Amino acid sequence: MILTDIHTHTKFSADGRGDIRDMIETALAKGISYYGISEHVNYDYTEQGIEIEGETENEINIPLYFQTARALQEEYRGRLHLLIGCEFGFHDGPFCFREYQKIIDSFHPDFVVNSIHTCMGEECYFPEYTRGKEKRDAYNAYFQAVLASLDAPYPYDIVAHIGYCSRNAVYADPKIRYEDFSEILDRILYRIVEKDKILEINTSSKTAGSPFLPDTDILRRYYEMGGRKVSYASDAHDPSRIMEKRDIVVAALKKIGFSCLSVPDCGKILQIEI
Repeated sequence: MILTDIHTHTKFSADGRGDIRDMIETALAKGISYYGISEHVNYDYTEQGIEIEGETENEINIPLYFQTARALQEEYRGRLHLLIGCEFGFHDGPFCFREYQKIIDSFHPDFVVNSIHTCMGEECYFPEYTRGKEKRDAYNAYFQAVLASLDAPYPYDIVAHIGYCSRNAVYADPKIRYEDFSEILDRILYRIVEKDKILEINTSSKTAGSPFLPDTDILRRYYEMGGRKVSYASDAHDPSRIMEKRDIVVAALKKIGFSCLSVPDCGKILQIEI
C-alpha cells in the first residue's frame, strides 16, 4: 500500500509546532511514500489588516523555507517522495494575487493549496467568526468566499478543507450538511470538477461534528457530479498528527466508490490506489 499525506505544516508556519526534519522523519517512520509540506502564506491577513494577538500571522521566511526544504528534498530522495508546497490564504484583492504569483515565479512550489481562512474581515477558525451570527448566514458567507477562490488567477492544485468555518463554531449543532447548503455547495463542487482541481479531505475537523471536512454527504455529491480527484490531508502542525484518521477517510472513500487518492507533483496529478 502506498501511503500519502499532503498538506502539513512545520515551524516555518506561524502556527506550526514541529521541526521540519522531525516532521519528515515521522512521515518516513509511518511508511509514507508521498509527503507534502505546505507552509502557510497568509497575504489574506496582510491585505485585510487582520491581526491575531497583535501579529499578522504572515511571519514565514519564504526564501529560507524553500532553501531548507529543497535541501531536505534532495537528502531524502530515494527514501521519501517529499513535496515542497505552499498553502495560500485566498483573498480577492490585487496584493494577494501579485504576491502569490511572485512566490510561484520565484520558488516554483511543487504544489499549491488554495484555502479560505478569512471571511468578512475575520479569521473563520476562531469562535468569534460565528458568535452573534446565524449559522446559515455565517456558513453561506464562507461558502461564497470558497466559490470566489476557485477563480484565483494564480495556479493552484488543491481546494482545501471545505467546512473550515465549522471547526470551532459556537453552534450547538455546527455540522455542515449537504442538504442544508445544497445550492451553493453544488456550485462549488461543479467548479472544482470543471477546473479539474483536487478536492481535499482534511481530518483536522476539531469540533465541527464531522470526522473530516468535507463530510461524506458532500463527497458523495462530488462523486455523483463526476469528481474523482481527492487528496488526503492530516493538516498536521506537529509530528503526532501525521496520518491522523487516514483509515477512516479511506474507508469512507471506498464506500462511496473512489478508488484513488490524488497527489499533485509539479503540475502533474498522480493517482495512488487506495
